[in-house]
Amino acid sequence: MSLRMYNTLSKQKENFTPLSKGNVGIYCCGPTTYNYIHLGNARPFVVFDTIRRYLRYLGYQVRFVQNFTDIDDKIIRRAAEEGLSPAQIGEKYIAAYFEDAARLNILPADIHPKVTEHIPEIISLVEGILAAGHAYVAEGDIYFDVKSFPKYGILSGRDLEEMQAGARVEPGELKRNPLDFALWKAAKPGEPAWKSPWGEGRPGWHIECSAMSSKYLGADFDIHGGGVDLIFPHHENEIAQAVAGNGGSFARYWLHNGFITINQEKMSKSLGNFFLLRDILDHFPGDVVRFYLLSTHYRSPIDFSDDKIAVAQKSLERIRTSYFLLMEADKRSQAGGMDEDFRQKIVRAREAFAAAMNDDFNTALAIGGIFDFCHELNAWLQGQKQAPALTLQEAVELFAEFDQVLGMILPAAKADQDNSKEIEGLINLLMEVRRQAREKKDWTASDQIRDGLKELGIIVEDTREGMRWKKL
Repeated sequence: MSLRMYNTLSKQKENFTPLSKGNVGIYCCGPTTYNYIHLGNARPFVVFDTIRRYLRYLGYQVRFVQNFTDIDDKIIRRAAEEGLSPAQIGEKYIAAYFEDAARLNILPADIHPKVTEHIPEIISLVEGILAAGHAYVAEGDIYFDVKSFPKYGILSGRDLEEMQAGARVEPGELKRNPLDFALWKAAKPGEPAWKSPWGEGRPGWHIECSAMSSKYLGADFDIHGGGVDLIFPHHENEIAQAVAGNGGSFARYWLHNGFITINQEKMSKSLGNFFLLRDILDHFPGDVVRFYLLSTHYRSPIDFSDDKIAVAQKSLERIRTSYFLLMEADKRSQAGGMDEDFRQKIVRAREAFAAAMNDDFNTALAIGGIFDFCHELNAWLQGQKQAPALTLQEAVELFAEFDQVLGMILPAAKADQDNSKEIEGLINLLMEVRRQAREKKDWTASDQIRDGLKELGIIVEDTREGMRWKKL
């Protein structure tokens, strides 16, 4: 099955064909660096990290660009509140982003461009838009002339006349049309500013992504991603600017992830349910949060609650318990040999995983397939005294492939990671598996778990009150 993805531009799933065979260019909108990232920010970062990982798994060479917006009104206000310069605020929260992203096992982008380091490229694009007759200067401000761009609304599906009916010009703005948007803002006293042909000023919000994506990926590239909240006006305006200033068609596939709700309500500061990611990570491991975010299809809304993420934690532990049993069986494996029947189950599991991911990156279905495979693996291992090493190795490699794409199937091997709670949970799950085996009088499986835990320094004791364990 070929890779298909839902394109917001065409409103349907399409077969993916990159512009350059074997190569994929992706641009994903990054954070505005005025605060720590919240849970809503985290979802697109995890989603597009996973999409990038899967494309690499398929053999593509991926160039992944994710920007930092390090100058805008919010950053300027935050700088005043914290008594720092806008540049210092930007650096502070860029560093915080990398800390939080690492805890979610989000790989760094190939390029992380900053707005403040690309002012010449932004000015050049604005000049091109002006020269093409799609913008106008108004006392040092420059606005995009929406009426001059017939395709405006092509991404969001909004009608220009309907949008104009509900729009209005804010006091102090010099727009010809309420829908026109700023490409360049004239300098205000005390704010950062850069020299330009129109006087000192700074970029508007939307122009930065058009300029930086075009610089690193070209006037035409493969995939542009972000949250569904960015479809309008941000991504709509990006298309207008890029096509007007550079020509071409800009991004060919537009992918957008759905909203996150909190206990069935949209996440909002006014509702008091606006959670910073690092606050959540104080209570749940990063790999569990990542698992939770990928357990729902990326285009569907996802509801967050402590109960639901606790369920995700137990689900991830179940997968890792199967992997733990597999690794223990591998230590006592029979050299050589192949169980062809179970090998076919491994092949089918790999094919099911790929089919799910090829269907618009359906991580929820892919994870369901992993659970199916774990069930088959557990049953097979219970019937093996000495499993054939080659079959076990193929199973181990399959788990590694799952982890390569999803980024949280296998436990992280970090010496400084405090994973004592996770280890305790895995041991308790193994004890439950052993209890069930003893109820079925499956003494082989019971002894296998007991002996495997002993090799890891865990002693299992059978008492009148039931099983208990302790560390050596």
